[in-house]
Amino acid sequence: MKLNQLSDNPGASKSRKRVARGPGSGMGKTAGRGIKGQKSRSGVAIKGFEGGQMPLYQRLPKRGFNKPNRKAYAVINLGLIQKFIDAGKIDATADITQEALVASGALRRIRDGVRVLAKGEFTSKANIIVHGASAGAVEAVAKAGGKVTVTATPKVAAAE
Repeated sequence: MKLNQLSDNPGASKSRKRVARGPGSGMGKTAGRGIKGQKSRSGVAIKGFEGGQMPLYQRLPKRGFNKPNRKAYAVINLGLIQKFIDAGKIDATADITQEALVASGALRRIRDGVRVLAKGEFTSKANIIVHGASAGAVEAVAKAGGKVTVTATPKVAAAE
């Protein structure tokens, strides 16, 4: 087989529709836009336009607030930590830190800190060191004979 003999499977690729390229193309003249009117012209943006009436999205009051400096925690459930311990990816005898969770693949990144939630079964006697934990998670780990240590979140260096 040579490079010039390679081809796609039939129907795998479809050529794009070329509009406004003459009557023989089947999409010539008006190019599928119909006849006359605002929508047949270029530069039309009428998604929220209500014929001059105040649009609905402007009539309704603004709601809510997005805190610009809020912390975004990486969240992990106890059930997932237990699953990784059972698989041998996390060592339960050593301290389970945020770095260990990332190294094992249980978390992708730490972000502003790691927060542990109580969803799932947890049976290992383990010491977990994270930036946050729910009351249920702390209770579940203590019930299994382990301990959750909550550390202070790292301060972001102030721009000076």
